[in-house]
Amino acid sequence: MLDSQLLKIAEDFGSPVYVYDAEKIEFQYHRLTNAFKNVKKLKLNYAVKALSNISILKLFKKLGSGIDTVSIQEVQLGLAAGFSPEQIIFTPNGVSLSEIEEAAKLGVKINIDNLSILEQFGTKHPNVPVCIRINPHVMAGGNANISVGHIDSKFGISIHQIPHILRIVENTKMHINGIHMHTGSDILDIEVFLYASEILFETAKQFKDLDFIDFGSGFKVPYKAGDIETNIEELGEKLTTRFNNFCKEYGKDLTLAFEPGKFLVSESGSFLTHVNAVKQTTSTVFAQVDSGFNHLIRPMLYGSHHDIVNISNPNGRERFYTVVGYICETDTFGNNRRINEINEGDVLCFRNAGAYCFSMASNYNSRFKPAEILWYNNEAHVIRERETMEDILKNQVQIDFSTKKKAAAAK
Repeated sequence: MLDSQLLKIAEDFGSPVYVYDAEKIEFQYHRLTNAFKNVKKLKLNYAVKALSNISILKLFKKLGSGIDTVSIQEVQLGLAAGFSPEQIIFTPNGVSLSEIEEAAKLGVKINIDNLSILEQFGTKHPNVPVCIRINPHVMAGGNANISVGHIDSKFGISIHQIPHILRIVENTKMHINGIHMHTGSDILDIEVFLYASEILFETAKQFKDLDFIDFGSGFKVPYKAGDIETNIEELGEKLTTRFNNFCKEYGKDLTLAFEPGKFLVSESGSFLTHVNAVKQTTSTVFAQVDSGFNHLIRPMLYGSHHDIVNISNPNGRERFYTVVGYICETDTFGNNRRINEINEGDVLCFRNAGAYCFSMASNYNSRFKPAEILWYNNEAHVIRERETMEDILKNQVQIDFSTKKKAAAAK
């Protein structure tokens, strides 16, 4: 969508506000499915944690996607959005056996990444099919916080523990219907991904009655002009050939599954803020906006980059600004950014704000969470209202401190 349209949304709905472009989401979804069009059975399961608004989930359902969930609440949200249980896979980490059992009762696909939980679940529910998450011990991802397939990761069951898995399966007679891995986000080198895939293929040979192999996701999107991204088309061509050959060797047409989140929604999102003040110090010019890391924590949490554009003054001369928020501690969105001249009242747009932005927002400093807008069919649709003080107080229980302490009972 155009910056002029974003500017109008900021004027109509106020700020801060998240805006998502449905057309970009659809483009990314079809780009990925087209890259793997020569796979007989392909299933994309959108990773709900990236952006969990129910209207976004309904959009993915309309596109034909399934969903990947990591909590029982995301499972329930998916069901509320109209997904059938078989369209949902539950891939948690570190949750209790009871939460996994609750998901299983709802009929969704179960993915387990812990030997102890696998044995307990298989012993109690041997007839419930289970997918197993493998840790391939491959370091992939753009940041240590989003690399989850290496040897020190808490995710997955180590490939060196395959004999333990096989023993549990034999003892419990449980049915393993899928093998899964997720190496991490921001994959730069597809050869690393393909190497990890070979480990998954070798593991899959150990299980004779699979329905699908899930290769996770983590495909990188560009964060700024000239930035590199995962070559989806090349990956699609190479992995399709290898997967189809494996299916012939296996003697069955398996489903190739992915669970993309960021790849599908990141570029669709724009985060709009107004500039409260421009503050000149002896060394820096600060642009102070009406938001903070309570609404967009990724830059402070792990140094993520979001392009920042002054959509109010697109033709102004460029100057250097450090863009900061209003939280009362270090709250920096970008240091020494080259941005068209900023004046108080201007609207700044943060790009790539569709994934892990609103979903990680909080009420820190007792600030309200922003509204969310979906740009669909050339029209702005409110898909989440801006919070109010009533929302802040809703679940708080106030004690009446005016009453006197009851006298101690007589002995």
